[in-house]
Amino acid sequence: MCCIAFILTIQPLTSKCTDNHKAGARAAALSNAAISLSDIWASFHNQAALALIDNLSAGFFHDSKFNINKLSTTACSVIVPVNRGVFGISVLQFGKSSCSENKFGIAFAKGISEKWNAGIQIDYFSLLYPENPQYKGVATFEGGVLFSPNSNISFGAHIFNPVAEGITMPVIVRAGCHYLFSNNLMFIIETEKESRFPAVIKTALEFFPVEQLALRFGASGKPIKYSSGIGYILNKYSADISFGYHANLGITPSLSIQITL
Repeated sequence: MCCIAFILTIQPLTSKCTDNHKAGARAAALSNAAISLSDIWASFHNQAALALIDNLSAGFFHDSKFNINKLSTTACSVIVPVNRGVFGISVLQFGKSSCSENKFGIAFAKGISEKWNAGIQIDYFSLLYPENPQYKGVATFEGGVLFSPNSNISFGAHIFNPVAEGITMPVIVRAGCHYLFSNNLMFIIETEKESRFPAVIKTALEFFPVEQLALRFGASGKPIKYSSGIGYILNKYSADISFGYHANLGITPSLSIQITL
């Protein structure tokens, strides 16, 4: 039964598609409206934003969709700045044991001007479940751009799997921006269009009541889904917790821990 639930969650019965799962509890608390945000988890949202990271960084993420352990996601991300740009290495697993979907990515991002950044990532997906033990996986790519005309506003755009022909995955296009009203309040808006579904609008707020503590709220739909969470920064360490709410399926908790060296 767990395998059946897994398959129904990741794909329609008439399709062999896999999904491009997202990671990062900060993004999850913001309804994954993260296309213009630069942090360790940009490898799963917009690789162009990795270009703004100056230090070696690593992170771990885990969620449990609708509190079902068999539908959990676990991911790791490592960011390595070099002289000519920034490399990102990411690994994700959705599901457990014999029912799982895996993603491995290698990204490179670079600033192409004072205001523009660009990034690209090569992905390899594998899907494992008892009914299809010989699945060998598929490779594709994704990439994005980030435009920051000033320190208060940034615009991001990203496309996943642009060469859809012969690839058993959807094409996903995302675009959005964020605006800093002050040093402690940010508004974010994003739209996401997947080839299999209608476009989705996502909005979010991130508020820092004190320097080290973040409060986050988000909403997206249709169907309407809500999210919230907190983040705490302590020197080179940070941790984020989020809770997503779906009216029909329930709550999805998530946690991520990051370190910046």
